[in-house]
Amino acid sequence: MKRRIPAERWYRVRHVGDGVTWIDEPFVREFYRCNIWHVRGRDRDLLVDSGMGVVSLRRQVPLVTEKPCLAVASHTHFDHIGGHHEFAERLVHAAEAGILAHPTRAATLADPYVTDEIFEALPPAPYRSAEYRVKGAPATRILEDGDILDLGDRRFEVLHTPGHSPGGIALFERETGILFSGDIVYDGPLIEDTYHSDAADYLASMKRLLDLPVRIVHGGHFPSYDGARHREIVRAWLEAREGG
Repeated sequence: MKRRIPAERWYRVRHVGDGVTWIDEPFVREFYRCNIWHVRGRDRDLLVDSGMGVVSLRRQVPLVTEKPCLAVASHTHFDHIGGHHEFAERLVHAAEAGILAHPTRAATLADPYVTDEIFEALPPAPYRSAEYRVKGAPATRILEDGDILDLGDRRFEVLHTPGHSPGGIALFERETGILFSGDIVYDGPLIEDTYHSDAADYLASMKRLLDLPVRIVHGGHFPSYDGARHREIVRAWLEAREGG
């Protein structure tokens, strides 16, 4: 039997510069561990993804409640939207709004992935993996490619990046070169074979991201990396699929 972790120890919070805070769930095994990104703005804050939702993000990480907060779903797999129901403003691309509103274990990939094996240690009782479900969180704003998220002093452009999933998005702050990439690209094994992945869309999204003038990429999984590493990852991926 795996040990259980108290709620107050479930999240890890690290400040990474540029007004960005990296929040994650260290007792979830690395491959399944979603990065939750919090961005400070003058008038409102931005939250990119919300983790599994097995412990209340709002109660355990007070940072996310200091200002009005736009909770954006980079896409609607279980590890990215579990806490969205806790936020008043919920944003998602149109292609996955139905899943955010009416999540099922199959649609969010909780089935087959959520078992005790994805944890180093379990969330506090009464959590049981067999009963895990993402709570519905109907969108309050539907996002499309080119939309702008205005925090008052910061502006993030929505980039529709389908491939991993149909409604996948990235957020790009042109002034600083910060890219929140979701699961379309990060510095680790990329997942291209989910039930609603599309190879042609993935290829088009990676081509679009290749020449984006990024300074730093904060992905949906694994540590952040700089623009040079971003171009290296994307070029290698494209060469593997296009034969050079």
